[in-house]
Amino acid sequence: MLGIGAYKQRMVDPAAALPGRDASMPVVNRHAVTGRPIAGEFPGLARVQLGLGCFWGAERKFWNLPGVYTTAVGYAGGYTPNPTYEEVCSGMTGHTEAVLVVYDPETIDLEEILKVFWESHDPTQGMRQGNDRGTQYRSAVYVENAADLALAEASRAAYQKALDAARHGAITTEVALAGPFYYAEDYHQQYLAKNPNGYCGLGGTGVSCPIGLDA
Repeated sequence: MLGIGAYKQRMVDPAAALPGRDASMPVVNRHAVTGRPIAGEFPGLARVQLGLGCFWGAERKFWNLPGVYTTAVGYAGGYTPNPTYEEVCSGMTGHTEAVLVVYDPETIDLEEILKVFWESHDPTQGMRQGNDRGTQYRSAVYVENAADLALAEASRAAYQKALDAARHGAITTEVALAGPFYYAEDYHQQYLAKNPNGYCGLGGTGVSCPIGLDA
């Protein structure tokens, strides 16, 4: 028999997902740490969407990296358009909590960002991250183009070798082309900058991620 909440460990069928809404979530278009915009076109910059558990702590891992222009938190990889936080937490939207990282590829490359991603959480845990359980906490990398997809897949393979050597389990991280990124409610944006003593449940494996496709 499945226990209480076990359904949240399985992806919802798209046909059963919540209907969502047409209107996007209103957010203040200003990063609370850097003062830069968090939404827009960002010409000349690159993007990646990263799911690594609760997005409160996850976003902080990236906003101070040299070459990262801005960050934001939201919902990715699911079916429900413009979901609310409560809807995502219900397990009925298919989304994972994600960080949008907008960066200057002339200053920092995707491999360097992925190194921080892999080392900042445990990508072997399936539909959970530590004590946070549910499909909204699953590990994911959503990229913008085929070249980035190949690089992300190679990075995953390289980190799996490192985990194997340290006798960790198999990576469960989804790597795919990005779909829509739905901004989370404004109070979630840069949460730990606004709430320095706020909850952060992230914990890595302690295994270093190699950089380089020949790693």
